[in-house]
Amino acid sequence: MKDVLIIGGGFAGVWSAAGAVRAAREAGGAGDEIRVTLVSGGDDLVIRPRLYEDAPEGMRVALDRVLGPIGVRRVTATVTGIDTEAHTVRAVGRAGEELDLAYDQLVLATGSQLVRPGFPGARDIFDVDTLPAAAALDSHLRRLPERTPSQGRYTAVVVGAGFTGVEIATALGERLRAIADGQGAAEDVRVVLVDRAEVVGPELGPGPRPAIEEAIDELKIERRLGLTVASATRQDVTLSDGEVIPAATVVWTAGMAASPLTAQIPGERDRLGRLSVDAHLQVIGVPDVYAAGDTALAPAEDGHSTVQSCQHALPMGKFAGHNVTADLLGNALLPFTPDPYTTCLDLGSAGAVFTEGWDRRIALTGPEAKTLKRNINALWIYPPTDDPEQILAQAGRFSNG
Repeated sequence: MKDVLIIGGGFAGVWSAAGAVRAAREAGGAGDEIRVTLVSGGDDLVIRPRLYEDAPEGMRVALDRVLGPIGVRRVTATVTGIDTEAHTVRAVGRAGEELDLAYDQLVLATGSQLVRPGFPGARDIFDVDTLPAAAALDSHLRRLPERTPSQGRYTAVVVGAGFTGVEIATALGERLRAIADGQGAAEDVRVVLVDRAEVVGPELGPGPRPAIEEAIDELKIERRLGLTVASATRQDVTLSDGEVIPAATVVWTAGMAASPLTAQIPGERDRLGRLSVDAHLQVIGVPDVYAAGDTALAPAEDGHSTVQSCQHALPMGKFAGHNVTADLLGNALLPFTPDPYTTCLDLGSAGAVFTEGWDRRIALTGPEAKTLKRNINALWIYPPTDDPEQILAQAGRFSNG
């Protein structure tokens, strides 16, 4: 029996598992000796792109409803070490037991994580990077009416005006007003967006910026650009220019890095910690190890590289899963070929903006873009469940279309 081991239960990990099973079945009898195992610390595939939304605790799919029907073995454990020479992975199970897992082919798909700040009071701020963190923010918001009325009770400061920062900032006003309205305090709602850059959405470039700025103006979101946070308490935020903003809610969205497990692989990494992979998603210079999703820096179209997003994580998982099985069976590997690059940014009640190409040319705005964003978030990124034929059929669709 040959073992394909996949680390990570996110989009890239789940689709790596499904892709590996599909490739084994397509190989007929030759694939009968392929065993696929997925290791994840949780029981769910978290729909991470939706964690900025209201009621985030429902943004998940049970892994067993996707992996069980297609025969993937699931191990609930946290990986602590990877030995690429010995082809083994060390992990700690839910009950604290130590596990040693052997592999013939490995896929590292453990995603990315928020880089937490170190300023005074940083422990008291919120984020939407994980399901527990997003649920904690949601619970905090719902309890605001219980607080003693004060200036800043319904003020939220969002730090980071990138993709996630803009989405949470444009959503928070509506969420806060729905909560404050019951206290007759809807007019007290205030959202402030802070970024060290001089513009909003700096990494998104100038293409979608007019639409983003128009939405921010429409939603009356205040901007504090060219600034950072010096300190925070549970009552206020002090910015680097000395301004103190009374605020009961501070949300940090600035900075992402690849899973620290990439440091266990002796490959080249970029400034985000992503492993350099070749066209087949094999880690360059490391036999029998592939990476997919936010842990991998892969070549994309037109000389560009992949970005940390589910748009690339889903197809990367499918390609990596196919290729680890093909590698074991001596079959042809498939070069990673993503769909043409697009972005779709939620702008709350102001709609959304959809762009095409790496220069992010605006293709849709307003209600049409909002409908597209809802379809992406609520339909297209969800895997089929319970039906093995549907799951494996989707695993063979290597584009996002």
